[in-house]
Amino acid sequence: MLAEEEARIDEVDLPVKTKEQLRKFLEGKEITPSQFDQILDRVLNEYQNTRIEACEAVGIIAAQSIGEPGTQMTMRTFHYAGVAEINVTLGLPRLIEIMDARKEPSTPTMTIFLEPEYGVDRDRAREVSWQIEAAPLHEFGDITIDMENMQIVVHLNTAVCEKRKIPSSSILEVAPRKIRERRHYRDFEFEMDDKTATILFMPKDRESYQNLFQLAEHVRNVIVQGIDDIERVVVRKESGEYILYTEGSNIKDVFEVEGVDTTRTRTNNISEISQVLGIEAARNAIIHEALSTLGEQGILVDVRHIMLVADMMCMEGEVKQIGRHGIAGEKESVLSRAAFEVTVNHLLDAAVANEIDELSGVTENVIVGQPIQLGTGDVKLIAKPLN
Repeated sequence: MLAEEEARIDEVDLPVKTKEQLRKFLEGKEITPSQFDQILDRVLNEYQNTRIEACEAVGIIAAQSIGEPGTQMTMRTFHYAGVAEINVTLGLPRLIEIMDARKEPSTPTMTIFLEPEYGVDRDRAREVSWQIEAAPLHEFGDITIDMENMQIVVHLNTAVCEKRKIPSSSILEVAPRKIRERRHYRDFEFEMDDKTATILFMPKDRESYQNLFQLAEHVRNVIVQGIDDIERVVVRKESGEYILYTEGSNIKDVFEVEGVDTTRTRTNNISEISQVLGIEAARNAIIHEALSTLGEQGILVDVRHIMLVADMMCMEGEVKQIGRHGIAGEKESVLSRAAFEVTVNHLLDAAVANEIDELSGVTENVIVGQPIQLGTGDVKLIAKPLN
């Protein structure tokens, strides 16, 4: 693209993202000056036509735009998202989860992209998956309960350890610590032998078989490799690279695993994104999740309606739900809050606090039966008397 054309694009009154897309589209294409002018005019016209009119009731239109197709969404809760073993909540239940800003989705899942050198090699991709997938101690060797000596004997299988690229000494060291830290169980002592890759666990109370079996349960299920919250990882090849799909989500720990491409990896846990990556990332996640949930059902909603909802949810620096504990419950207008839920409580609280309703929104004007202050109702005409 010529410098003159670059300058023209910079000068026109278009959003930054539109300019970037236009540059990307024109890059490497041979076009005449007249063709360039035509393209620029078309883009400008399209942009002007899609702008909102003054006094437009954007909230009502966005609500209708998302709500109407929402009534046609199926209740198909589980769908195999292209992956045989991992269930993902989709459809209306998932849309409700997003709008309610749930702290934890019903089926947390991550899509983990890998760095180029890991993404093309299945063995290296599998190694990364082992660093992520939670592997309990019983997968690495034999666990036997010695009732005569009141102890649990763990004998590691070194071949399995080598295959999964983890030294047996590391497992022997991690297991007792994780039982104390993560499983919050401390009534035991242990002895380990690096040479034979064996570790013995003894309950402090040697008289109780119940304690012995309770300890055995903790020993069997303690996570010694991978990330505790991620129960399963599936490796799939898509468009020439290996991608990991997980059951469970922990974006903070996954980002620390070598070989993970942090720029593309994502989770469906919006609350977690907000805590780890910030409110802007959470806003983008809300838009992406809502669009993909609707798109999966074949429903096309203009992205700007969803962006408006995402902006409302995130505008105060934290992800708030749409309902009475979030945006709807924090409106300035008393009548608007009362019209949504728990009517009597809102009216009582407002009366006690001596609140005044300015009647500036849609709901409150409909309730009192006067024109809404939007669209043509926002314009006040004053007739000048003729002398």
